[in-house]
Amino acid sequence: MKSYQKLTTTHPSACWVEEEGAAPLPSGHGKLAPWWVGSGLLVAAVLLSTITVWVLRQVSGGWLGPMAPPKCLLVPESHRFDCYPERRVVVTQELCESRGCCFIQSPPPAQGKQGVPWCFYPPDFPSYTLESLNQTALGMVGVLVRREKAYYPRDIKKLRLDVEFETDTRLHIKITDAANPRYEVPLDVPRVMKRAENPIYNLNFSWDPFGVLLQRKATGTVLHFSLQESFNLYGAHPFYLLMEEDGNAHGVFLLNSNAMEVVLQPAPGLTWRTIGGVLDFYIFLGPDPNMVIQQYQQVIGFPAMPPIWALGFHLCRWGYGSSNETWQTVRAMRNYQIPQDAQWNDIDYMDGYRDFTLDSQKFTSLPSLVEDLHKHGQRYVMILDPGISSTSPHGSYWPFDEGLRRGLFLNTTKGQPLIGQVWPGFTAFPDFSNPDTHQWWLENLQHFYAHVPFDGLWIDMNEPSNFMDGSEDGCPPGELDSPPYTPAVLGDSLSAKTVCASAEQKVSVHYNLHNLYGLMETKATASALVKIRGKRPFIISRSTFPSQGRYSGHWLGDNRSQWKDMYYSISGVLSFSLFGIPLVGADICGFSGSTSEELCTRWMQLGAFYPFARNHNTQNEKAQDPTAFSPAARTAMKDVLLTRYSLLPFLYTLFHRAHLQGDTVARPLFFEFPGDVATWEVDRQFLWGRSLLVTPVLEPGVDSVTGYVPRGMWYDFYTGSSVNSSGEMLKMSAPLEHLNLHIREGSVLPTQRPGTTTEVTRGNPLRLIVALSSDATAWGDLFWDDGESLDTFEKGSYSYVMFNVTQNIFTSTILHASAEATKVTVGTLSIFGVQKPPSKVLLNGQEKPFSYLGNQVLTVSDLGMSLSQGFSLQWL
Repeated sequence: MKSYQKLTTTHPSACWVEEEGAAPLPSGHGKLAPWWVGSGLLVAAVLLSTITVWVLRQVSGGWLGPMAPPKCLLVPESHRFDCYPERRVVVTQELCESRGCCFIQSPPPAQGKQGVPWCFYPPDFPSYTLESLNQTALGMVGVLVRREKAYYPRDIKKLRLDVEFETDTRLHIKITDAANPRYEVPLDVPRVMKRAENPIYNLNFSWDPFGVLLQRKATGTVLHFSLQESFNLYGAHPFYLLMEEDGNAHGVFLLNSNAMEVVLQPAPGLTWRTIGGVLDFYIFLGPDPNMVIQQYQQVIGFPAMPPIWALGFHLCRWGYGSSNETWQTVRAMRNYQIPQDAQWNDIDYMDGYRDFTLDSQKFTSLPSLVEDLHKHGQRYVMILDPGISSTSPHGSYWPFDEGLRRGLFLNTTKGQPLIGQVWPGFTAFPDFSNPDTHQWWLENLQHFYAHVPFDGLWIDMNEPSNFMDGSEDGCPPGELDSPPYTPAVLGDSLSAKTVCASAEQKVSVHYNLHNLYGLMETKATASALVKIRGKRPFIISRSTFPSQGRYSGHWLGDNRSQWKDMYYSISGVLSFSLFGIPLVGADICGFSGSTSEELCTRWMQLGAFYPFARNHNTQNEKAQDPTAFSPAARTAMKDVLLTRYSLLPFLYTLFHRAHLQGDTVARPLFFEFPGDVATWEVDRQFLWGRSLLVTPVLEPGVDSVTGYVPRGMWYDFYTGSSVNSSGEMLKMSAPLEHLNLHIREGSVLPTQRPGTTTEVTRGNPLRLIVALSSDATAWGDLFWDDGESLDTFEKGSYSYVMFNVTQNIFTSTILHASAEATKVTVGTLSIFGVQKPPSKVLLNGQEKPFSYLGNQVLTVSDLGMSLSQGFSLQWL
């Protein structure tokens, strides 16, 4: 592994790259699939050059502006890349042409559509020339020169091009300033030692203007890169996945942490504009979307294995008011026997909203509550914000006093702690790029843990968020806080609702590190939790950056109790699955606003299938935990949580596969059916792994739902009844108490009799559900360990079992065994799709009683087989 060099930025300057991608020759088109992949990219927040990514496609159309130069008329509307992207500027022909660009007025766009840029780059806009190119052990190195200056300030005249053929499916292209070092993201990435021997791509170059022609060998699909010009939310993920016309896929990752904006256009095209760092591209050739995401995670790192309790149901709200009220909610959940693994508190547990403090009046019983949770096999999670109160009398608040003494806070350009404002009032912000800050953070957590032995941490407001713009003194003049170009960020300012970009940190200036702040805090938190508890850390972070999944999960941030927010949450969850953060979910029933019983019931059904399932709402709104509703709604919520808990062995195994090789947990349909174009835009359904199709109700007042069922045999999860689909939209019954779940043919799902906690559930017998394919085969697997110890797979402290069905014989094979598996028994085997009633069933050669239903479901109960023992079951 290598860590990139850590350098400071003195002046922002820029270079620009355009990438054309994914079109079969001679013509064709690709698709950014589906739209929510693009929306996930828009979360990407910050960069140093303009990178335009688009797909070669056949285009045609008529053009306005007959007086425009002929070269401008040659550029079709779908390929007009904005030459004057500055906002709040009326772009005139004079302004546009002063940049050497084309100006053609276009009709106003239809409502909700983005208009065609009036000012756009001409075909002959000054670009770079490849002056030299030489072979290296891993690839090539070249020099790019710009012979004619463009309108950009401090244009870089000479660039260095490094190309490494890292693996057969991964290409690394890096473009840097040939004369001056620039800031690079301090992220560990794999370092290859030899050149790929059999790459599935060909690489060629255009010399003048410079361009890279990347071609997939098997299909001829082309990606064409050319150097040419062409709302900061909760995190930055400069990565995209693109589906090619033939069902193949590729992905591109730009390793850059500076301020950026992302624009989609019809080409189809994707433009990144960034204002710092270098252009460090990784291109992943797949060829299927699952493999693209695996290859991406080989670079950024595979996600951590969560503790099993993290996959249970979590309950929280801002505004419990006291530890006793929190405790009452926990007791009510137990009284109704509704599954719950973790109780959370928001900032109201603190004294004056100050980190590492406890309100001694309203939350005096919190230590007793935590003790009670632990006695019942439950866990406690609390919130922490990075802002440290700076106004307490000296000597009364150790976190600030000690942080100040050690010099651990972000500083202004004058060398003094930068003071902003968050919940406790005026605050300083820890510099998590400084290793000494990690030690201080650990000590603070140790002090609090001695009073309240928490199990996990929720780190919020870590963009970092600031109620002021910059600081109490504003931000100083200069190009770090007021760069020549400001991307489309919140408030049109780099310091809007955050700290000054000029703030000084150990590694670099905040201009470079803003998007890494949450990741750096997460790494410090994960390290501290391991040292304090000696078990797998559980962390949910709001701000994220590539590699975040190695340390934490994520929730999608503040949402509203509205049907559309529930619908949007699916695309959010799936996007973060692509980003290597499988432990993700939205606030079930909505954070702000008042939910309705119907909305919350439907959202609990959907949320029970978020990989991370937490119901959370704000203060001064009515309660929305399951106990707050009518008996019918409460029962529906309880039932769907019991369904989730029954699926914990399957879900836990999916997380193991994510940790081991980068598989997704919540998965878009097109990942499993890339050749079925109808799946590319499905954003109202999703899969768990390859096997379980979830079709939630996302609108009010209905008792049915229409969903897409890909070609093949699917089985109702609850009854085992089969649906043979040709690849079609199907209407399904969906009364308020019902969530539609279907198992894909050829699958074996390990399930378990559910309890009210993961701890209770894990002691219950397993039920294996077999969904036979049309040729009567199936397979599945199960990963099992103690659920919380560190590195169980790496240390060999686990069991791994494979399940196979062929020729009417089910086989359970132990591939790796540990003592934990001896504590669990396989109680029941249910086989869906058995065409004929069996005459007998044999377990390891001994006849067993069975039941067979008219919907072709064979069930064998009371197996009593230890999970640690292989066995076979045959039906004749």
